[in-house]
Amino acid sequence: MTDLAAAGLGDTVAEAARRMDAMYRHQRHIYDLTRKFYLIGRDRLLASLPIKPGAAVLEMGCGTGRNLVKLGHLAPDARLHGVDVAGVMIDTAARALDRAGLAKRVRLAQAGGQGFDPETTFGLARFDVIYFSYVLSMIPDWRPVVDRALAQLAPGGILAVVDFGDQLQAPKWRRRLLLGWLRLFDVHPRPEIERDLRTLAAGQHGLALDQDLFDGYAYLLMIRKA
Repeated sequence: MTDLAAAGLGDTVAEAARRMDAMYRHQRHIYDLTRKFYLIGRDRLLASLPIKPGAAVLEMGCGTGRNLVKLGHLAPDARLHGVDVAGVMIDTAARALDRAGLAKRVRLAQAGGQGFDPETTFGLARFDVIYFSYVLSMIPDWRPVVDRALAQLAPGGILAVVDFGDQLQAPKWRRRLLLGWLRLFDVHPRPEIERDLRTLAAGQHGLALDQDLFDGYAYLLMIRKA
C-alpha cells in the first residue's frame, strides 16, 4: 500500500512545503506536459541506473511520480520509494502510480531532503540507489541534502543527478530566456553544483557515469559511494 505518512517536517521544511504546495497546486495538472520540453535527460538517467533485482531505490523530489512510473516498468523487481516536500505532489504521484498499477510497489512520503529519515519513514537503513532529477537546482542549500543522501546509501551504492548545466555554450538569447523562465519556478542552475559534485566524487569511488547533455544544457553524473 502506498504510504503517505508525513516524515517529521521541521519548521524550515514545513515552510518550504507550504511554498511548494502554493506553487504546484494548479501547475501539477499540466506539469508533465510542459516540462517534457526542457527537463532533458530524465529518461537517460532512469535507463542508466544500475538497479539489481530487489534493490532499494529512492527518488528525492519525486514530483508527479512520472519518473517512478517509468522506473517501475524498467525495474520490475526493485523496491521503489519517493519523497517530496510538496504534499500536493505526493498526492499527484500517488494517483499516477495507482493508475499505472504500481501503487503496491512504490512507497511515498512527504519529507524534505535534510530531515528525511529512511528508518523512520520506510523502515530502511540504507538504499542501493538514490537519484535527483532536476531537483538540486531548486534547493538553495543543496550540499547538506547531498551529504545526507550519501550517508543513506549502502557501500557501493549509486548517487545519481541530472540537472541543468551552466548554459555557457548556449546562445546568449537562449540562456537569458531559459534562466528567466526557470526563475519563475524558483529554479536556479548554478555551475558550482556540478563542480562540487565532481569534487565530492573524487572523495568516493569516483564517477560511475559522467555525461554532458547537449553542449552544457544539462549534465548526468553518477557517484559510487566508497
